[in-house]
Amino acid sequence: MILHRCPHSLLYDSTTPTRIPLFAFPFSNNHVAAPSSSAAPTGLKFSKQASICSGQAPFSKRKDCLKHRTVNVYAQSAQQCLPEEEGEEQQMSKTTVLSLRTFTGQAFPLGVSEVENGINFAIFSQHATAVTLCLSLPERGKLEKLEGRMIELPLDPRVNRTGDIWHICIEDLPRSNVLYGYRIDGPQDWHQGHRFDSSIVLVDPYAKLVEGRRSFGDTSQKLAKFLGTYDFDSLPFDWGDNYKFPNIPEKDLVIYEMNVRAFTVDKSSGLDPRIQGSYLGLIEKIPHLLELGVNAVELLPVFEFDEFEFQRQPNPRDHMINTWGYSTINFFAPMSRYASAGGGPCKASQELKEMVKALHHAGIEVILDVVYNHTNEADDENPYTTSFRGIDNKVFVLLFVSHL
Repeated sequence: MILHRCPHSLLYDSTTPTRIPLFAFPFSNNHVAAPSSSAAPTGLKFSKQASICSGQAPFSKRKDCLKHRTVNVYAQSAQQCLPEEEGEEQQMSKTTVLSLRTFTGQAFPLGVSEVENGINFAIFSQHATAVTLCLSLPERGKLEKLEGRMIELPLDPRVNRTGDIWHICIEDLPRSNVLYGYRIDGPQDWHQGHRFDSSIVLVDPYAKLVEGRRSFGDTSQKLAKFLGTYDFDSLPFDWGDNYKFPNIPEKDLVIYEMNVRAFTVDKSSGLDPRIQGSYLGLIEKIPHLLELGVNAVELLPVFEFDEFEFQRQPNPRDHMINTWGYSTINFFAPMSRYASAGGGPCKASQELKEMVKALHHAGIEVILDVVYNHTNEADDENPYTTSFRGIDNKVFVLLFVSHL
């Protein structure tokens, strides 16, 4: 049995650059312009209508523009931080004042990064005509109640675009617990392969953490939204000094293929219910794997996916829950519902690394099963737009003329 081992950089260690599949890094060399040194005013509004579905290149920290704009996000009432003509539509009120200073930002790295003057957001879309960054700050309520409560920052293509990368830097954002996504508009020419829908808030393909429901298969959270988030408050993961990979020759591998959750979720595992079906639960079973003579585990997808995908459209499997996880929402975010005790995306990222470290320490290779030929967004007959499709379908998806 011959398998390809995934790069160890796919272990989501934020301290090292991340290798990415070629399809996930479509960058055009056409129309590349240098970042502007001045910024046009960036509009800000609260969204009442948006629905929420929910590779790094080396970079240097630098100040990205000479001018900035300051906007008040939380004021005594929401009307105080809106353009005058939109103020009467808003009903929310807040008592805390928070000002956001926005800068031009930088095109790399894609995703969210912490730079000298704030938090930088960058996303690729070659064919987009308008990109809006949508934010929900920690104080703004629970994820399932976000619809109509996101802050929107439209990006100016004259200022916040370099080539095919849209970017903005915000100085005053919290360093964690911020939820974000993008509304993207573009050509509506279906026959050219475009599937833009600016009513949907999309997940950033380069988000390292994705927030959604906390408990696997919890029907009460079936309609939970998926959004990117980040954590720059936590310390980098400690891999230890002189970390060594097993590096077992491929011909000598004894591979145990498994699903992280299914391996320990049953009560027969004998584990504490809080870690059943989790990354930590797998760690507890390492002695069992060694007894079997296993020296490599091949993990079915450990990336964020929606276990309720079968139930979105009538079909022969609409009574089932997807436990394999091959319809990926995001290729860089660990499956958050594999965290122990419903701990969420930050805990999942930490515990995934702990699991890999423990397996390697036991002399067991870790192989990730990754499928790049489809995502959770289905097809044109039953679309479920959450990310790639709405960001730039013509670039991310291999299209056949007969299907346009």
